[in-house]
Amino acid sequence: MCSQKKLSLETIVAQAGNRQDDNQAVAYPLYFSSNYRHSSLAEAKAFDPAKGYTYSRLATPNRRILEETLAQLEQGTAAFAVSSGMAAIQLTLSVLKPGDHVVSLDDLYGGDFRYFRYLESHAGIKFDQWNGEKTTELVAKLTLQTKIVWLETPSNPTMKELDIQAVADAVHGYNPNILVIVDNTFYTPVYQQPLTEGADVVVHSATKYLSGHNDLLGGVVVVKDDQLAQEYNEYYITTGDTLDSFDSWLLLRSLKTLDLRVKKHTENAQAVVKYLENDPHFTKVLYPGKGGMISFYLKSVADVAKLLDHVKIITFAESLGGVESLITIPYYQTHADVEPEQRQRLGITPQLLRLSVGLENPDDLINDLKQALEH
Repeated sequence: MCSQKKLSLETIVAQAGNRQDDNQAVAYPLYFSSNYRHSSLAEAKAFDPAKGYTYSRLATPNRRILEETLAQLEQGTAAFAVSSGMAAIQLTLSVLKPGDHVVSLDDLYGGDFRYFRYLESHAGIKFDQWNGEKTTELVAKLTLQTKIVWLETPSNPTMKELDIQAVADAVHGYNPNILVIVDNTFYTPVYQQPLTEGADVVVHSATKYLSGHNDLLGGVVVVKDDQLAQEYNEYYITTGDTLDSFDSWLLLRSLKTLDLRVKKHTENAQAVVKYLENDPHFTKVLYPGKGGMISFYLKSVADVAKLLDHVKIITFAESLGGVESLITIPYYQTHADVEPEQRQRLGITPQLLRLSVGLENPDDLINDLKQALEH
């Protein structure tokens, strides 16, 4: 009996959906149906929702194939595809109860803090922040009520990188039941698989690199514990915040080029970073060394307006991770909901810009930045 070796990420994404269709389609077909027929009363009584289909809120062929692929990519036991990145965050935090405590990194997507404040004021959840430096300081913040430690690495927008294994070891050493949740949107499974480094849950805004084409909204949650998966599934199918069939089909299609795209994003970003570090218009560049995300400071406020008003190839728009390069000003856009004092402490100022480097020729992107600053 021959054994199947564990497949590489490149093979998993390229083969996503292949050999899964009953009609032998290589590219998995799109199923638009909102409901599915039972062949008999006996079949309906014996129906297993984990294997078949009845109603699209519970499962669809496209979403199921997508979730199986995502679980493989992150080496988890179960994945959940939802309607947005914020829906993914809501799902992961659905296990919290009044009086529970969460410690998060202090530098995250601004919408996270907005939702944290909502839970604090409406659900009685308590939140603390950690600066991402010494794990001993993180452990000092943990209490008997702590249920979750929330991380994002690299962080948004200051690009802090964390040692996930060290954090998970420290947290689980204090209490093995605390969930370590990692937002893996920036690095994707191509560069980082948090579940293999001690994390319990992985979150993605699938709108970003997993989709990669700036054409859909989606979120992903991947877990490795079966009991937690069951708890999430109950919430997931009850609230109905599931990804529709068409976007599931689009996302599966996009995953097929994930590895190629992410590596090209890195190559392009590294070229742009070299330019930024040597142009006197820029005072500091924040880049973790891989991935397509760069944050940088401009020397003058006037140059901020010049650059944002006059880029012609790079698009001044929120979001990230797409084939088209996008530039944003976190202070006024993605992190406007972060408290002013916290923005100041983190260095999220009106002179900090965040650039999602796309798949264009990097020389064209560099020339675009140069011409914008000449106005």
